[in-house]
Amino acid sequence: MPPSLLGATIAHLQRFAPFSFMEQEHLAFLVQRLKLGYYAGGAVILSPGQGVAAHFYVIRQGVVQGEQDVVRAQADSAWLELHEGECFPLGALLSKRGVTSTYRAGVGAFCYELAAADFLELIGISAAFRDFCTRRIACLLEQSKRVIQSQYANSSSCRQSMNSPLSAVIRRAPVTCAPATTLRAVLETMHELGIGAMVATEDGAPRGILTLHDVLERVALPKLNLDQPVIGVMSADLAALPPSAMAYEAALEMARCGIRHVLVTDAGQLVGVISEKDLFTLQRVGLRQVSGAIRGAAGIAAFEQAAGDIRQIAHNMLAQGVAAEQLTQFISTLNDLLTGRIIELECAADNIQAADFCWLALGSEGRFEQTLNTDQDNGIIFAVPHGTTAEQVRRRLLPMARRVNDALAACGFPLCAGGVMASNPQWCLSLEEWQDKFAGWIDHGAPEALLHAAIFFDFRALHGADDLAAALHDWLRPRVAANPRFLHQLAANALLNRPPLGLVRDFAVGRGHTLDLKLNGITPFVDAARIFALAAGVAATNTVQRLRPAAAKLNIPQAETEAWVGALHFIQLLRLRHQHGEGSSGENSAGNANAIDPDKLNDLDRRILKEAFRQARKLQSRLALEYRL
Repeated sequence: MPPSLLGATIAHLQRFAPFSFMEQEHLAFLVQRLKLGYYAGGAVILSPGQGVAAHFYVIRQGVVQGEQDVVRAQADSAWLELHEGECFPLGALLSKRGVTSTYRAGVGAFCYELAAADFLELIGISAAFRDFCTRRIACLLEQSKRVIQSQYANSSSCRQSMNSPLSAVIRRAPVTCAPATTLRAVLETMHELGIGAMVATEDGAPRGILTLHDVLERVALPKLNLDQPVIGVMSADLAALPPSAMAYEAALEMARCGIRHVLVTDAGQLVGVISEKDLFTLQRVGLRQVSGAIRGAAGIAAFEQAAGDIRQIAHNMLAQGVAAEQLTQFISTLNDLLTGRIIELECAADNIQAADFCWLALGSEGRFEQTLNTDQDNGIIFAVPHGTTAEQVRRRLLPMARRVNDALAACGFPLCAGGVMASNPQWCLSLEEWQDKFAGWIDHGAPEALLHAAIFFDFRALHGADDLAAALHDWLRPRVAANPRFLHQLAANALLNRPPLGLVRDFAVGRGHTLDLKLNGITPFVDAARIFALAAGVAATNTVQRLRPAAAKLNIPQAETEAWVGALHFIQLLRLRHQHGEGSSGENSAGNANAIDPDKLNDLDRRILKEAFRQARKLQSRLALEYRL
C-alpha cells in the first residue's frame, strides 16, 4: 500500500474506537493487511451458512444491517444497523465459529476486510485492540467517560473522584492520643496542627473521637475541667470503613449519620481519618450541611430549600463525573432523609409512633435509582394491635400520609399519576393485607394487572418499623419461587417492551423524534433483573445488586452480566446528563425528562447507546431462553 494511502487509511480509522487508542505500529500492521470490498444494496456479506467466520470487517462507508432468525435467537432478536467505523463479527472470530446473524449491505457499503488469521495475530500484539474486542461495551463506556469529564472540566471546581478508594484519599497519618490524655493537651494539639478531629486509640484500635464541633457543645458550654481524660467527652459511636471502600461510600455514611468525619480502619487498626472537607473542599453545598439542615427542618420552606440543595449536589456531582450508580444512590439516600424527616414531624402532629407502621419506598426509590426528576411511589405497612381492626388503624394513618405526600409534592416530587401513594387506602395496608395483595398477584394475577404491580416487588423500608417490611420480604420470597407460572407471566410482560432498535434506521424513534430512555432503555434491565432475583431468591432491590448475584446463581457468564451492567449504567448516565442539561438551561423538564432526540447525540454516544440497546435485547433473549418464550 502506498505511504500516502496508508497514512490516509490510518487517519480515517483513528476517528473510531478501538483504533483511536491503538499504537501507531499496530495500526500500520492492520492497515497493511486490509483489503477494501464493495457490497451492493441487499447483498449478503456474512451469513450463518458460510461456516467459520473468515474475515474481520470495518465499515468504510455505508450501512450494514444484521438480521437473525428469531426462532434461533439467543443474542439479538431483531435488526441492527452498523455504520461507518463499526466492526463485526467479533464474537464469531474470537470463538472461531460461524456467525449467528445475516449481515447485509444497506444501499451499498464499502468494508475494510482483514483475514481471520491476521485478526487473531493483531489481538495478540495490541493490548488496546484485544481489550476492545473482549470488552467492547466497557471500552466504549470508558471512552465516553473521558469525553464527559473533559466537557465538564470547566463547569466544576471540585475535582475529587468519588470512585477513589479511601486509601488514596487519606491526606496524612492519623493524629491520635491515648484515652487518658487530658482535654487540655488534646485541644492544644488540635490547635497547633490545625486539625478538626482527634481520635483516641488503644493498641492501634480507635476508642473515641472528639471534633471541633463537639468542643463547643461538650466542653466550652458545660465549662468542663480541661484536666480530665478526653475519653470521657469523646463520642464512642464511631463510623468506620476499610481502606478499600470508595470515597462515595464515606460521603454516604456522613450523610446518613449527620457527621463530618469517617474513620478508616484495617483489621481493626486506625489508618486514617476522612473529613467532609477532604471530599468536598471546593463544593459549594456539602452533604453534611444538607443532611444536617434536613434533620433540623421544621417547616415546608426548609424542606423545599433542602430539596433544592439535594438537586444542586446532584448537579455538582454529575459535573464531577460521578458514576450513574453512585449518583442515584446519593440522590435516593438524601431523599430518604428528607422523606423521613417529613414523616417524623407529621407523625408527631398526630401522636403516631414510628414503631406502629413502616413507610415503604417503591419503584425507583425502592431500588435506590432515583434520578434528578422523579415522582412519588410509596406505601404503608402497619401492624394491627390487639383489640383494633385494620380499618381503624388505616383511618388513623391516612391523614398523616396525605400531608406527607403533599409536602413531598411541594418539594418537587410530583404525586403519582397512578395513585401509588401511601395516602391511597389501597396502598395503606396491614401486613396480612399486603400478603393477601401479593398472593393475589402471584397466584391469580392477570398479565395486565401484573404490568401495574411490578413496582411493588421493589419495596423496601424507608422509615418506621423495618421489621414489618422484613416480615413481608421473608413471606414473599419462597411464595414467588414456588410459583413458576407467575415468573413466566412476568417474563412475558417484560418482553413486550423492546429496546428501540430500528428496522430502517439505527433507532426506532417515537413521538417528537425522541427515545424514552426510561421506558425503553432502563425498564428492560429493571424488569429482567427483578425476575431473575425473584427466581433466585435474591433479597436486594437495586437492579445491579439483583443482577450480579442472580446471574451467578443462574450460571450466566460474568462477562455477559458485566456487559449488561455497563449498558444499564450508560443509559442511566445519559438520562442524568439530559436532566442536568434541562435543569441548567432552566427548562421545565416535567414532560420530557427521559425523552431525547438521538440525532442530537454525538457520534460516540449514539454508538454506545445503540450498543447498550443491543445489550438490553441480549438480556431479554436470555430471559426468553430461561422461560421458553
